[in-house]
Amino acid sequence: MRHDRQRRPRPPLSSEKLHELALAYVGRFATTRAKLRAYLSRKVRERGWNDGLAPDFEAIAERFAAQGYVDDAAYALSKSRSLTGRGYGVRRVEQSLRTAGVEEQDAAPAREQAKANCVEAALRFAERRRLGPFASELADRKGRERALATMIRAGHGFGLARAIVDLPPGAEINLVELAEDWG
Repeated sequence: MRHDRQRRPRPPLSSEKLHELALAYVGRFATTRAKLRAYLSRKVRERGWNDGLAPDFEAIAERFAAQGYVDDAAYALSKSRSLTGRGYGVRRVEQSLRTAGVEEQDAAPAREQAKANCVEAALRFAERRRLGPFASELADRKGRERALATMIRAGHGFGLARAIVDLPPGAEINLVELAEDWG
């Protein structure tokens, strides 16, 4: 590998090249309109622009959404299922969707899915982290506080997290009772 040669700068983007970049991006990644706009904006900042009119990122994102290449609601539901499947709570799902730029109406079904599965997700998280009934030994007060803080950072509500953390190791888990109280 030769280090004495410098890379030639990439040529500035045109409308056609920007469209090609957008198509390649949505073909490779599940994304939202906001993430697509941010990606295109970053590419124009990095490489420059040589067409006369300013690039219209909003129009590209809306056209791709109309064509079905970008679907914010499907992205939100997929993200919600993924996060709850890994044991994260409703607040963590909402935070992830806000970060991805999913609008309120597109995020509503995903939020409902996360709320419907909050108890199972909390138990899955506790099992992964060996907290509460999945711990090998009874934790002292500080250990329970740390476990509670861990579950809250994962997006679970305080009451549900406390109910799970306070269960002794090996305790029978009454899923129906937890769901009635916290679900």
